[in-house]
Amino acid sequence: MSRGSTKQRMISAADERTPAYAALPDEVKPTALWMWLNFDPWGRAPMDLAWIGSSRWPGHPREFAVDRAETHLLSMLETGFIATYEAEGKEWIALLHPLKCDTRRTDQRIPEPPPDRPWTSMAMGGAGGRASARERAREQVRAEGAARADAWDALAADREREPERPVKPLLLDAPPAFCPDHMPAGAGKEKCGPCRDARVVRDQWLTERIYEEKLTHHFERTPDEHPW
Repeated sequence: MSRGSTKQRMISAADERTPAYAALPDEVKPTALWMWLNFDPWGRAPMDLAWIGSSRWPGHPREFAVDRAETHLLSMLETGFIATYEAEGKEWIALLHPLKCDTRRTDQRIPEPPPDRPWTSMAMGGAGGRASARERAREQVRAEGAARADAWDALAADREREPERPVKPLLLDAPPAFCPDHMPAGAGKEKCGPCRDARVVRDQWLTERIYEEKLTHHFERTPDEHPW
């Protein structure tokens, strides 16, 4: 962490079950996890949207990162995951449920918040500005959720296969296996020359159709090859 302690921290299942964290939109929860791990041991950091945006979304355009940071902070303010306060002429962020961390040997560089709440926010434009910004935050979160749902629907649609028409069995078009006098059951134990001839014609027909199907598949895989 560039502005806080580098002490190792662990996020427990109990931390993720806190009501303020559970109430956050799914898009905001990764930012809350990032704050738990990157704020100082007391869960505090400067109210610096540029720093939060560039650290949380490195490689993205500055305008995108700052706007996303503000939107996520507004969601956290609304659920009570964070609060903001003024001290020493600056504004700071405080996690209302910081991780458990050994702070006995850590220098406290960020001033403590005042004892009385609610605290106000300069960066968010006060109560009126926060209300309008919260509406914008809600709209963006809803838009992101809708876009994600559309993306999943498109992916599911791509995976759906068109129903395939069943292939008609060759035997339905094949010549009869017996002579007209012994259709459809056959000649039984007695020998019948016309039935024998019918089976020869039928076998020849089936052999040619099977060979034709195999050649068709072959030429579909090798379209440049000619049959002559």
